[in-house]
Amino acid sequence: MNNPQLQSVHHIAIICSNYDVSKKFYTEVLGCTIVKETYRAERDSYKLDLAINGSYIIELFSFPNPPSRPSQPESCGLRHLAFSVKNIEASIAALASKGVTCEPIRIDTLTNKRFTFFADPDGLPLELYEN
Repeated sequence: MNNPQLQSVHHIAIICSNYDVSKKFYTEVLGCTIVKETYRAERDSYKLDLAINGSYIIELFSFPNPPSRPSQPESCGLRHLAFSVKNIEASIAALASKGVTCEPIRIDTLTNKRFTFFADPDGLPLELYEN
């Protein structure tokens, strides 16, 4: 049987409720860099292409009145977005200095790696996972 021969994840698309707040969070708090920002008048929508360490990774969208959906890490559907970090304490401290609260550090019982969760401005669960 043929498979689609996937090579990697191309991007993660996120629809936010407040574009300016989320743009600031993903760029100023998380440190993503802007690749391109596009306003689509026919949709009254922004599309912000973001990179991490030069790699294109996130498409941040705004739409008028998007419906809400459950966003806890254990909700059905896409569970969360995880970011790899070298030093989890330093990353937590950097987020805390910008007003972001992380959950207590947990240990992945399968890998013995440390991780924690925090939320974006819309409550989307985000994870820091230490390499």
